[in-house]
Amino acid sequence: MIINERSFIYCDELMNCPIKRWTRRKEARPEEILLAALALFVEKGYAATKIEDIARAAGVTRGTPYLYFANKEEIFTAVIRQLLLPKLPLGSAIVDEWQGSARDLLKQLFHTWWSVMGESQLSALPKLMIAEAGNFPDVLKLYHDEFIVPGNELIRRTLELGVARGEFVVKDLDYALHILSAPIVMAMLWQHSLCRCSPEQMEPTRYLEATLDILLNGLLQRKG
Repeated sequence: MIINERSFIYCDELMNCPIKRWTRRKEARPEEILLAALALFVEKGYAATKIEDIARAAGVTRGTPYLYFANKEEIFTAVIRQLLLPKLPLGSAIVDEWQGSARDLLKQLFHTWWSVMGESQLSALPKLMIAEAGNFPDVLKLYHDEFIVPGNELIRRTLELGVARGEFVVKDLDYALHILSAPIVMAMLWQHSLCRCSPEQMEPTRYLEATLDILLNGLLQRKG
């Protein structure tokens, strides 16, 4: 079983289905180690996860993670820097090159955000950051400053574009940023927590469309 960004694999599955060492390119090992670490951090918790657990899940020898990372905290930091932050330029490129309406741009950002994070192992990061925030303030600050802040800036630019064109009416831009991002974050938290015991399974496409409908059209019936 190969760990990749499109399939979230829980640690018990990883333990039983290690990656065959001879099927993997050497340059792919750091990313596979990080993906295995992320899965284990979320499933078992950071403190309960040992580096040998990560090595076993990634299908490498016990000492291999130390060839790339000095310790477990460095692995945690690398999950943010090497797996998450490289995704930001995709959103920036969409906003920079957009030629259509602000409404459609917002939709595109939502769907891109979900395809990049929501459908990958990275969707576990919000849960992990909430769980470990008190233990690793430096990692939390990294996550906030280098991912949340730039991500919010993309939403801000989209809203400002809509206001300038007369498409949107935004009374409080600063709080609107958080309100717009909250449904996606909630969906990622849900799929790594309550969905395991809820009879209702979230359909991502349907959820996104319902969210966008409420955000763009509101709930009140407009007269005239």
